[in-house]
Amino acid sequence: MGAEPGLPASLSIVLQEPMLVAPAEPTENFIYFLSNLDQNVAYILRTVYFYEAREDKKNEDPANVLRDALRKVLVHYRPVAGRLGISSDGKLNVICNDQGVLFVEGDADATLVDITDTTTLTQFVYNVPSAKNILEIPLMIVQVTRLKCGGFVVGLAMNHAVYDGIAAMEFLNSWAETTRGVPISVPPYLDRSVLKHRVPFQIEFPHIEFTDIEAVSKDQQIQLSPDVVQYSSFCFDEQSLGALKRNLLQEGLLKKCTTFEALTALVWRARTKALNVPYSQQAKLLFAVNSRSRLVPPLPTGFFGNGILFTCAMVTAEDLTHKSLSHAVGLVQEAIKMVDDKYMRSAIDYFEQTRARPSLTSTLLITTWSRLSLNAIDHGWGYPVHSGPVTLPEPEVVLFLSCGQERKSIKVVLGLPAAAMERFSKILREESLATNSSQFENKIKELTLWDIM
Repeated sequence: MGAEPGLPASLSIVLQEPMLVAPAEPTENFIYFLSNLDQNVAYILRTVYFYEAREDKKNEDPANVLRDALRKVLVHYRPVAGRLGISSDGKLNVICNDQGVLFVEGDADATLVDITDTTTLTQFVYNVPSAKNILEIPLMIVQVTRLKCGGFVVGLAMNHAVYDGIAAMEFLNSWAETTRGVPISVPPYLDRSVLKHRVPFQIEFPHIEFTDIEAVSKDQQIQLSPDVVQYSSFCFDEQSLGALKRNLLQEGLLKKCTTFEALTALVWRARTKALNVPYSQQAKLLFAVNSRSRLVPPLPTGFFGNGILFTCAMVTAEDLTHKSLSHAVGLVQEAIKMVDDKYMRSAIDYFEQTRARPSLTSTLLITTWSRLSLNAIDHGWGYPVHSGPVTLPEPEVVLFLSCGQERKSIKVVLGLPAAAMERFSKILREESLATNSSQFENKIKELTLWDIM
């Protein structure tokens, strides 16, 4: 899908001076506790939401409407208006000082149709030019860009340490409900003390997710250097995913298999093959498991924070690549099954004692956005016609996105050196029996609307 003749390769957005949006009701300052599940994910997530014009909204300025509703919803989600800080023991916390969300208005010289496939998404999310580190970046940044057609784009930058995907979606939905003038359906549960470490520590598992693997070959480090990585996306439609799962079950080793398990195993195995990882090298897989219902008792409804835990599977490259694909699926399933209350409590204690960070040496990290309802945030203009992340993943990361008209297809986005990408594409076609050949591989340099549709 290329740019139409006569359309600009990029568009011009005129931004107004940024302003701070504080909660509608002031309160006393306080320090907000961040759990050990929050500590390892302090990075900025950038997303965009494209809305069409509505005749009944033509006299309303979306920036004003969203800003007024943001003031109101921040009364319930006060930590979002604070700033990241560091406690006396060197851990991250939030200084709840009502300093506010950074809010920027902009006007673009294009319509929604003009920018569908000609513009990279980064233009719609404001960056703080003076910020030297993450402590100097507000916990939330909003850019509302008005379009000539009456539509608009909401671009968000949100700190993952404050919320995981589920909590972020609940916050955004609460903001949208406030915009529409209806009660918040899932009020936030702000107390994160339910995830405090135990005294004394009770570390009952080895927690190989934190293991720093020694690379058998230094070449493995070199070939994943960002300056030699190219990015491609691979689209799996509903039929392809169904065929993949049926073929796996026919191998006879599995009783059941989810789409996530099948696709994760397929990508992990194919990527390891494509990189020609030495057989003796340990190959590690990391991915997040929603642990809200796995704790005893479960986390309260509306829990505001990170309720995810990174789980891990690790085998030699020989074991992963020479045994069947259903064997790899079994490894993924065991990694998921491992996460229960005892494992989570042990991981929280492990971090408190060691302050370890998950190592990415010889590791693939799967991050999935396919289960997040990014396309269901209605501020009164209806659901967004397009929504998704803004930036490409790091070379060690593979991104799963939902796509297609009913969001039942999954797009896999990853970066590999050119030769490895060619091998990866061939392996993926052969082992997945992919049927969507016309869009199976799409080379990309930056994410555009085409890549998240």
